This record gives sequence, C-alpha cells and structure tokens, in this order.
Amino acid sequence: MKRDWHISLVFLTIMLTNCAKPLEQQVSSVLKTQIFKNAAWAMDQAPETVTADTCERSEGGIHDFYSEGDYWWQNPEDPTGKYIRRDGKTNPDNFVAHRLSMIRLSKVVGSLASAYLLTNDEKYVIHAFNHARAWFVNPQTLMNPNLLYAQAIKGIASGRGIGIIDTIHLMEVAQGINKMQEAACVDKSELETIKEWFEQYLNWLMTHPYGIAEMNAKNNHGTCWVMQVASFAKLTENGEILNMCRERYKSILLPNQMAENGSFPLEISRTKPYGYSLFNLDAMATICQILSTDSDNLWRYITPEGKSIHKGMEFMYQFIEDKSRWTLQPDIMYWDDFPIAQPSLIFAAINLGNNSYFDLWRQLEHYITVQEVERNTPVRNPVIWL
Repeated sequence: MKRDWHISLVFLTIMLTNCAKPLEQQVSSVLKTQIFKNAAWAMDQAPETVTADTCERSEGGIHDFYSEGDYWWQNPEDPTGKYIRRDGKTNPDNFVAHRLSMIRLSKVVGSLASAYLLTNDEKYVIHAFNHARAWFVNPQTLMNPNLLYAQAIKGIASGRGIGIIDTIHLMEVAQGINKMQEAACVDKSELETIKEWFEQYLNWLMTHPYGIAEMNAKNNHGTCWVMQVASFAKLTENGEILNMCRERYKSILLPNQMAENGSFPLEISRTKPYGYSLFNLDAMATICQILSTDSDNLWRYITPEGKSIHKGMEFMYQFIEDKSRWTLQPDIMYWDDFPIAQPSLIFAAINLGNNSYFDLWRQLEHYITVQEVERNTPVRNPVIWL
C-alpha cells in the first residue's frame, strides 16, 4: 500500500507540474518523440525538386511546377477529348509528382526546424538549407517562382489560378527558414537569395491574373491565398503586405465566408463538407496565428455582425470531439480519415485560453499517413509557429 501511495503521489506531482507549464511548452512535450523521429527521417532525405519529374502534358519547362486538377477525369464517352469534373472524387491517374515533392520538402524543413528549436543543434539547420538551396538557389534544380501550370486540365487549361492552393506546402518551408535564419551556420548571402525567391513569388501572387483571381475566390481558396501570402510576407518582412492580409481577413474573409452560427456555407455545400470545413477553419486559424500582434489581435477580432474565429471554433469543436454529431452528409471520400490533430485546435487553445481544445488536440492523431489528409494539412509542425 505504501508503494502504491508513493507511485500515486509521483504521478500526481508530474500531472500538476505539466498543468503548470504554459501550453506552448506542453506542445513540445506532447510532440517531442515524434519530432525527433521525423527529424531522423528528414536527415536521411536527399533534396529532390520539380526537376526530378516531368509530365508530357505540361506546357511548362523543367523548372516549372506542374500539377493536374484533382477532380477531373477522362470522359468515357470521349476518351481522347476534354476531361470532365467529378467534384470531390480524386483522380489517382493525374500528375501530382511535383506536389508530392513539395509536400516532402515541407515535411523535411518543418521537421528539421522543429528539432533545431528543441536542441539548438545546427546539424538540422545545415541539412534543411541543403534542401532550400536545391529548390530556391541552384540554377540546375530550382523551381521557377510562379505557378503558371498548376492544376491544369487536359483539353481545357494549361494551368489555373485555383492551382495556387498547391503552394500552401511552402508555408512551413518559409516559417522553418524564418526560425533557423539566425543560426551561425547559415550563409547570409544564400539566405538573401532564398528570400528573393519568395519575394518574386509574392510579387507574382499579387500581380498575375491567376493570383488576383485566387485572392478574390469566395471559399477556402481565398482563405489559403491570404494564409500563404501572409506566411511569405512574414519571411520577407513585407509590412505592407502583412497589413493588407490583416485587413482582408477582417473585411473580406470573416464577413463573407462565415455564417452567423460559425459555419462556412460554401464549404458545407460541397461533396466533402466536413473535410472542407476543417480545412478552411485551419487556414483561418493559421492566418490569425501568423498575423496577430499586440495592437491587432485577430484572435479577438469580432465583425459588427458578431463573426469571429472564436465562433468558428465553437461551431466545429463539437464535430471534432464527436463526429457522430455531424448531421450533414458524410464526405464523399476520406470520411474516415478526419479529424486529426487539427492545427486550429492548438492555435486556438493557446490564443483563446481554452484547455478543452488542447486536450482534444493532444488525443487526436498527430502522425499523418493518408496522402489526401497530408495535402489538406499545411501546418504539420506547430512548434515552429509558436
């Protein structure tokens, strides 16, 4: 009995100590084992850019990112003609090698940056910059800083503005570089070249018709445009663009996308209403995480109509906690693969002081194995965002 009492006391002491830690520190504790596992994997990965794979259907060159629209299929009545759309149904035969390479880059840099923040070991920085050099500096392997040929459709379009959503997976690359840039091992000239690449891509996003069209998209595409632009502007320290993104969140995204109950009607109307609702909420929460300042805290912002990120979290939390409460149709694909440890939960837990969000985030799956879930999760390494 005395031994059992002692064990219980030790356990209680550990629990009380953890509860006393700020949530940011608890995040590191929860993820520590996975972070080092991911970093060990990343250290074994050699750089691989868009130049490693080509598609004969691309109208771009070897340095141009190319992908094909997920929901577009061969027409059985006209096999050699234009593709037809099947909303929500991903065509496994479409070319996505460049997207997968970019997701891999995001995972590598995000994992290494996370491990660096926990250890201050510059070996992680050195290897992360090997990958960044290949993508953004080396003339033989770099990617052109535009997305002219993303989410093309056979027989219809060589590329589309909607394809800009593919580069949400550059966000953790930009944020990882941002967190590692002060390390002594970083070549400052090379760092500036990397930042120049992101400046060029930002300019393209802001001025090209594809970028302008995506900015004005009324659903998650418009949200993801702001999220990406904010991330890249943070790395390049472009205060003007950061301010524009804050204003767009407050005056366009929240008022026009959110209903009074905190739902997103344009996402709910799709064939994957649950997954799209989670995705858009994650994107809005990430915007708040990137852009909030002491003088302009988007986590506390409420529109004149009462819309806020807090209301969006309240609406979806009940369905993340218990998906059986979802009364709308289940998603046409990947219904069983969501939710995971949604980044909106941990960001909101910390910024809104809600321990219930943190407890749920801690219980959910942190290691993503399903490719489609990876594609819709641009924030996989929360430590680098805190």
